[in-house]
Amino acid sequence: GLFLLQLLSGRDEAEVPSALLGLPAPQTNLPALEGSNLPGLDSKTFAGKVTLVNVFASWCAPCREEHPVLLALSQDKRFVMAALNYKDEPQNARRFLGDLGNPFQAIGVDEAGRTAIDWGVYGVPETFVIGKDGKIAYKHVGPLTPDTAQTLLLPEIEKALAAPG
Repeated sequence: GLFLLQLLSGRDEAEVPSALLGLPAPQTNLPALEGSNLPGLDSKTFAGKVTLVNVFASWCAPCREEHPVLLALSQDKRFVMAALNYKDEPQNARRFLGDLGNPFQAIGVDEAGRTAIDWGVYGVPETFVIGKDGKIAYKHVGPLTPDTAQTLLLPEIEKALAAPG
């Protein structure tokens, strides 16, 4: 009976709920990707601005697929784009961004994956919208496509931009 109820609920099975929605982003202070000339990922910098945090790795094929979408999003200067580089080798991450372009203004390195656990990451890629209040406003699991960016992510960014700081 429960199986049938779940099957007929109409819920999108690709949507993974996050227990962190509406809560402050986890305290994070990750070192910078060496050789990137960018700061690391520090949750203290989220206050007062909308921040998009993308969790990626050079070894992740879907991360490569979504990268053009991130590059397009980086043209919008109303919000900050930051990255959490997950369980990656620094030289591979630099090569990935060198080959595909770097949409990020900050990149924190999570070599052991402990910070990703604090963020409730299920796998890469994942993207978070952090509001001006420092709280997680939205979480997208899986690669962004032009369609999901337009229909799911951008409306959440607009809501976060419109909300009081």
